[in-house]
Amino acid sequence: MDGRNLARRMVEQAAERAAEISRRTGQRPCLATVLVGEDPASVTYVRMKRNRCERAGLRSRHVALPASTTQAELIGTITSLSQDPDVHGILLQHPVGPHLDERAAFEAIAPEKDVDGVTTHSFAAMGFGLDGFASCTPGGIMRLLEHYDVDLAGRRAVVVGRSAILGKPVGMLLLARDATVTYCHSRTTDLPSVTKEADVLIVAVGRPRFLHGDHIKPGAVVIDAGYHPDNVGDVDFDSAQRRAGLLTPVPGGVGPMTIATLLTQTVDAAARQLGVLGEEAFAGAR
Repeated sequence: MDGRNLARRMVEQAAERAAEISRRTGQRPCLATVLVGEDPASVTYVRMKRNRCERAGLRSRHVALPASTTQAELIGTITSLSQDPDVHGILLQHPVGPHLDERAAFEAIAPEKDVDGVTTHSFAAMGFGLDGFASCTPGGIMRLLEHYDVDLAGRRAVVVGRSAILGKPVGMLLLARDATVTYCHSRTTDLPSVTKEADVLIVAVGRPRFLHGDHIKPGAVVIDAGYHPDNVGDVDFDSAQRRAGLLTPVPGGVGPMTIATLLTQTVDAAARQLGVLGEEAFAGAR
């Protein structure tokens, strides 16, 4: 399952819409990124997202905060961005540091600017099928499944992982497409017996090559949402490709879709806030 080409088309479409928004309003869609500290991986991720923004014709505003930032300072920064009409989307790069309450910081993001889909408002929208923004990786996964014409209705989907920004929301989005969803995690008894029953298997455990081919039902659709050094995912690709009907590579599968979804939802947010381009905007959780 080629995420790169699909993501490229999504970014091209986002760029076209951003240009039209700019033509109509004189404002470019703007994504504000907030980074606390100088974690090397986080610095790299934020730089990559900002570069993709600029290449797509979006404006990027970066706020770099020192590692010593207090909770009040962080929430004050996010609140200020939420109130700024020139900012249309906000991305708080996580982790933010052990001395800070990350959840409280996320909740300071205005729902209409939560283009990363991390607030409880966005989580509820995904769960209830309301207007809102999907968490970017789950949203990207759903777009990938749609692109490959994976029929989810009545199919058994197994999600391995239960994080608040990946495992839990992707399960809700699958359920909304009429899949029968099972969540698995570190305390699941006899995990392989469950994964081998999956027609669609989403793996997001954060452990390299955790799932092997003999854990997969022949012909299943397997989405590897992990990434680790040496370009490996949560799935052992070599053994999995001998069993799976469709399989995402690492890199080149889910990763590009995550960033493309972020940019698309930033344009959606700008369209909604500026009152242009119709009601297709702000519907990421549908």
